[in-house]
Amino acid sequence: MGGLQKKKYESGSATNYITRNKARKKLQLHLADFRRLCILKGIYPHEPKHKKKVNKGSTAPRTFYLLKDIRFLLHEPIVGKFREYKVFVRKLRKAYGKAEWTGVARLRDNKPSYKLDHIVKERYPTFIDAVRDVDDALSMCFLFSTFARTGKCHVQTIQLCRRLTVEWMNYIITSRCLRKVFISIKGIYYQADVLGQTITWLVPYQFAHDHPTDVDYRVMATFTELYTTLMGFVNFRLYQTLNITYPPKLDNQSEAGLKAEFEEDYAMDSESYLEKLSALSASLARVINTAEEEETQLDHFPAEGEDVADVEAREKEQREQDAQRNLFEGLKFYLNREVPRESLAFVIRCFGGQVSWDKSLCIGNTYDVTDETITHHIVDRPNIDKQYINRYYIQPQWVYDSINGKIKLPVEDYFLGVNLPPHLSPFVEEKDGDYVPPEKLKLMALQRGEKPEGDELEDEEDDDDDDDEEDEEEDEMDEEEAEEESSLKKIEQQRGQGKMPSVKVTPGAVKREDKKRTDLEEKAEEKRLAIMMMKKKEKYLYDKIMFGKKRKVREANKLTAKRKSHDDASKTEKKKKKAKKQ
Repeated sequence: MGGLQKKKYESGSATNYITRNKARKKLQLHLADFRRLCILKGIYPHEPKHKKKVNKGSTAPRTFYLLKDIRFLLHEPIVGKFREYKVFVRKLRKAYGKAEWTGVARLRDNKPSYKLDHIVKERYPTFIDAVRDVDDALSMCFLFSTFARTGKCHVQTIQLCRRLTVEWMNYIITSRCLRKVFISIKGIYYQADVLGQTITWLVPYQFAHDHPTDVDYRVMATFTELYTTLMGFVNFRLYQTLNITYPPKLDNQSEAGLKAEFEEDYAMDSESYLEKLSALSASLARVINTAEEEETQLDHFPAEGEDVADVEAREKEQREQDAQRNLFEGLKFYLNREVPRESLAFVIRCFGGQVSWDKSLCIGNTYDVTDETITHHIVDRPNIDKQYINRYYIQPQWVYDSINGKIKLPVEDYFLGVNLPPHLSPFVEEKDGDYVPPEKLKLMALQRGEKPEGDELEDEEDDDDDDDEEDEEEDEMDEEEAEEESSLKKIEQQRGQGKMPSVKVTPGAVKREDKKRTDLEEKAEEKRLAIMMMKKKEKYLYDKIMFGKKRKVREANKLTAKRKSHDDASKTEKKKKKAKKQ
């Protein structure tokens, strides 16, 4: 006798998944509330390996969730709050319909609310986990902080996002942990090293934009609801690590300076205080005010199993980071009104520089345009009427390129009215065989402290002189070749007449072995033999890899040739223009 026969689709992978409609009915939630709950708890749909088997033989498109995830949601206290809110809306609608205004006021006072603290602690058990996952939260908060108050989202959400982003920027300035900046079409990308974690976020440009119609703002608002709670926790802990008061406050000296400057125009309410914090021009107050914090130099010992070379490389990297942190130390910048004030003030302060602007532009300026100690005046227009002789007038790109290059670049390339060099992305790292633009090669030479080869910013007269020298060298080479040909002809004539020229015997030179070359030859021979001894399958994979590498080299050569033809065309065009002028 056999056992009971198993029914189809009641065992195996079919029982591990549940459709979205069944999950929604199990939780007794509407679709909007179910989607909101899944976003807050971090639960996403899963694609089954055998979809037809899970779908009980049907091929209809359905969304599946893991059954254990839905069972996990059954015990979530927020589900009860969602139900309470539905009851509240129903009662409020009924009170409005009956015109019971005292009942409406009472219901509004007792509106059900919930907190997401326990969800943040559940999803991020340790603080480092939260810091590691803060990229998306930052990008979303910066996006919402730029929204106009048009009713698409709550004004309180916009204000909260603005406050959290200002707190984050002030932390980055105080800790000086910014590393890279890139200006793109989407916005400005920033990358910082926060507690050993690389954080990259995107800040949209500060101008009014129309809200796209094909975006579901309810989904974005749900994500923002979670992200604002997360950012509040992260900012609080980060401020504690630097011994800064939270919520952030300006230190007494900076606040006194701002009060003296703006007490006639601004009141010291919470909104204007946030504006002073968002100006990013003043330092923050600390929990324990010390005259000057002494930086203790720690002794570096190699870790277990760590080589001395690794320790030296780590120390060299640390020195480079320290030099980059103090890149603008001792420099004073003044921003003209047409440049992006917040972005430039943020990056300049992150690297130790002082920054100010016109007091009619924004609250928080620290010195006027007439200050004689200003070293760099940032302007984004072809020319400026009144100029001071003791400062550089440069375009904003100099600041960003200097940060990415980790050195103060030559200001001559960024003067007013000068065609700017291309803004290279610091997130691109070229490998062997990849195309490297000449501007990147020039930057690498400057970083090494060498004179850049093939500098394209030379005068036209120097180009003409170089052409003349090349022509002279070619003429000399032609003369030498003509002499060699004539001597060879003489020898052939003497042989034809039977007169052999006298043979001269000269002492030979000792051939010296080049060790590096012989080592390279031996390695090449070993590699060739290893390729010959490969199995068929390994040889196929090796050929595939080498084909990809060769294709990369070909593409890089094509780009190099294209760039060379473009540069030659631009040079000829310049020469034509110069000839027309003459």
